[in-house]
Amino acid sequence: MKVLKAQAMGMCFGVKDAIAMVMTLPQPGETAVYGELVHNEEVLSKLREKGLTQLEEERRSAPAAKPWLVITAHGVSDREKQALLGKGKGLIDTTCPLVRRVHETAKHFAQCGYFVVVVGREGHVEVKGLVGDLSRFAVVGRPEEVRRWEADRLAVICQTTTPPALLEKVFEKISRKNFGKEIRFLDTICRPTRERQRAVEELLEEVEALVVVGGRNSNNTRQLTALAESRGVRALQVEKAADLAPDWFKGFNVVGLTAGTSTLDETIEAVYQTLLHLETGVAG
Repeated sequence: MKVLKAQAMGMCFGVKDAIAMVMTLPQPGETAVYGELVHNEEVLSKLREKGLTQLEEERRSAPAAKPWLVITAHGVSDREKQALLGKGKGLIDTTCPLVRRVHETAKHFAQCGYFVVVVGREGHVEVKGLVGDLSRFAVVGRPEEVRRWEADRLAVICQTTTPPALLEKVFEKISRKNFGKEIRFLDTICRPTRERQRAVEELLEEVEALVVVGGRNSNNTRQLTALAESRGVRALQVEKAADLAPDWFKGFNVVGLTAGTSTLDETIEAVYQTLLHLETGVAG
């Protein structure tokens, strides 16, 4: 069995910067991470070992006993930041600059009187942050969810990890459903997401199956898996090398390897080495 790596994969600069900042905090015992810093259990385990408290993603609004809170790379709304400051919390902001740019764009359009449409997964922490400062908005995850909105002026942006192919379909559906209105489209997919999607598209031309490494809660990791499946290529999503099931690979001669933007380099290498051992029958 031959193993081919995607040309672009793994942790993006925004996640790396957030981890580096948190790992060097002088008083980790006085700090709580406001949700999951990254959707990666290995990283979260290391943070716990350092003494940091982590608030559950769905219950992070619950009062935290720690005086300092880390805003994750996914970001939060300005309203939420002000609410936390009002409770006397100190904030350590690791919001990815690319996510912050989308926040500013959404607020700018809203201030100019546009009804803001966010293409993304409703309920995702990044999307919650994007719409948290808006009073008039809609979140659309699929073309089927697009409708004709009451507003005459629409501004369409997207979650940074939106698959480019999906964004094109949603944009086209919005144009048709809202024909005759003023519509501003702005592609706010981040470059790391676009590069990883493109690399997988190229890899799928050469492989019979794909291994995707990343957290189960990672949106961009799931999208890489979905991309493979949409092209008729079987995909196996794992968090670590130990998750690999040798029997799954029977019958495949060429397997591809990629990883989401929350995946550590050492995790990717461990999976790669295990796959190489599988092909020689040394591991499994």
